[in-house]
Amino acid sequence: MSESGLQAERTSLSWTRTSLGFLANGALLMVHNFYSDTGVFGWIAAGLAAALALSTYLIGVRRQRQLAEVPLPQRISPRVEVYLVGIAVVVMVLVSMLPQLA
Repeated sequence: MSESGLQAERTSLSWTRTSLGFLANGALLMVHNFYSDTGVFGWIAAGLAAALALSTYLIGVRRQRQLAEVPLPQRISPRVEVYLVGIAVVVMVLVSMLPQLA
């Protein structure tokens, strides 16, 4: 059974976990690029992962503030943010695959 009023904290933790996952992915891409010749696309993918980690963390901070407001705002669904993060992940995956295709 969940406690009432912890939605903002759970939301913040969820966005933080996601941003840490993107940051770890960027670090792994950088290590891979350091030890192999992936060209510029590998470094672009690592940069995209870092930018995605930062933007996801900032979205989480904004969501936590938004859910802490009393009364809650009319629109609290992060639909646009979720779509943008999803699109950015697909772009990052495609860019990181380009060195293997060449």
